[in-house]
Amino acid sequence: MHYPYYGNYPMYNYSYHPVYWAYPTQVDQGTRNNRQSDYGPEPFVVDIEEVTKQNINYRTALWTGSNLQVTVMSINIGDDIGLEMHPHVDQFICIEEGQGVVQMGPTKDYLNFQRNVSEDTAIVVPAGTWHNVMNIGNKPLKLYTIYAPPNHPSGTIHVTKADAEAEEAGYGQEN
Repeated sequence: MHYPYYGNYPMYNYSYHPVYWAYPTQVDQGTRNNRQSDYGPEPFVVDIEEVTKQNINYRTALWTGSNLQVTVMSINIGDDIGLEMHPHVDQFICIEEGQGVVQMGPTKDYLNFQRNVSEDTAIVVPAGTWHNVMNIGNKPLKLYTIYAPPNHPSGTIHVTKADAEAEEAGYGQEN
């Protein structure tokens, strides 16, 4: 039996509609404080794996709404996200490329949970949990993270980890 509605048929090309632009090929990633990178809170569809792998910035807020935020990150070889804790934010992290180690625990001095992570690994960090993700591979660790509620100002772009640390010093991050 033939099901015409479930076929792989040509559809409208959304790549030319501003809400569906194929980030990052049509968005300048190298510009600091480019607030056009954040597509929230409008409806948005994107190939998250491709966007994550192409991201060259330490952190880019891709979509920010009132209850959720999606960011993409690129962690350099031998570097890490940095030990942190978000008191009121749950976090979902998905590794798209590279190899790393995640550590979590109830205090910054007691990280009793450790796992190796690689492509297609999902990490769930409950609010109030100290955590860090370290790149132990030989290429940048590419990941995306979902914060609920949002954790960074809409449109955040941190080209480097140093940029992130300098800017976040005023946002009450627990480091």
